[in-house]
Amino acid sequence: QVQLVESGGGLVQPGGSLRLSCTTSGSIYSFDRMAWYRQAPGKQRKLVATLSNGGTTNYADSVKGRFTISRDNAKNTVYLQMNSLKPEDTADYYCNALTVFPSHDYWGQGTRVTVSS
Repeated sequence: QVQLVESGGGLVQPGGSLRLSCTTSGSIYSFDRMAWYRQAPGKQRKLVATLSNGGTTNYADSVKGRFTISRDNAKNTVYLQMNSLKPEDTADYYCNALTVFPSHDYWGQGTRVTVSS
């Protein structure tokens, strides 16, 4: 079975940086799209960044220019580099892997990011 494991969350001051990792049980190229979502307390889970198996990236407007999604295929790992962090970035961050045909949707257990002074 597919497993996604996130790591790298923690407490950071505003303006600081953090890098999240998502390690998969298989090749990242077996998925059509990798993504990071986040869910702030009391709010809905929202899409943060996507990375297709062809290398195309997309970002939510709230993080564009500050966050970068990338991959290391040799390590079966997707990263989310977060710079210039703001208190509004505080959330649980989840790794997501999607296949279109057949249709499957996989989730990691989440890692918590807290931005506070």
